[in-house]
Amino acid sequence: MLQRTVTSVVLVLAAFLVCARPAHAQQTVNFTLGHFSPQTFDSRTRGDVLNENSTFLLFDQDEFGGASIGGEWLVGLGNFFEAGAGISYTGQSVPAVYQDFIDSDGSEIDSDLELRLVPISFTVRLLPFGQRSPIQPYVGAGLGIINWRYRESGEFIDFGAGNEIFEDTFEESGSSTGPIFVGGVRFAGQRFTAGGEVRFQDAEGDLPNDFAAPKIDLGGWTYNLTVGVRF
Repeated sequence: MLQRTVTSVVLVLAAFLVCARPAHAQQTVNFTLGHFSPQTFDSRTRGDVLNENSTFLLFDQDEFGGASIGGEWLVGLGNFFEAGAGISYTGQSVPAVYQDFIDSDGSEIDSDLELRLVPISFTVRLLPFGQRSPIQPYVGAGLGIINWRYRESGEFIDFGAGNEIFEDTFEESGSSTGPIFVGGVRFAGQRFTAGGEVRFQDAEGDLPNDFAAPKIDLGGWTYNLTVGVRF
């Protein structure tokens, strides 16, 4: 229901954007640099593979967070609203070892868990102070199309074959949709803007039977610094 509502809002306001006169609309090319923090274990979707892996692997879930870079095109819809379309990237590889098993030579049975996210966002924002104010707080929401890849590579134990240790790589990728919420403040001059914002995305991907669980939670928080060029 939430996804359908957000999608409807974005489509309606996108129609306004198409009908607007570009020469009269404030436009900004925005660049973002920030940090992505994934959902914590107790907030992740039911059937999430990282939650399941944590029952037999040791790894630091916080290491799936990391640098996020992106860009966005913003177009004013009158004085108090604007629409945006953007793309960003974040990706991390996290080492993991089995909790209760070691190799016959005493070494750890280790692997790498990798998650890459490329969210494409379509948002609509409210600017209560207006486009002409030098200080511009804003809140907004929209739809995210999150391109993702999850991979596990290294050493694994086949518990159905006498705890045999083998090396392999398991990988799945796809695109998932979900809501995006954004809030922040920027300081706007005649040609440039600078500020900070917080984004939240909520989506999940489906995994095949090769993995320990059927889902991968793609949600999390992104804390950005923003710099924009206005024209």
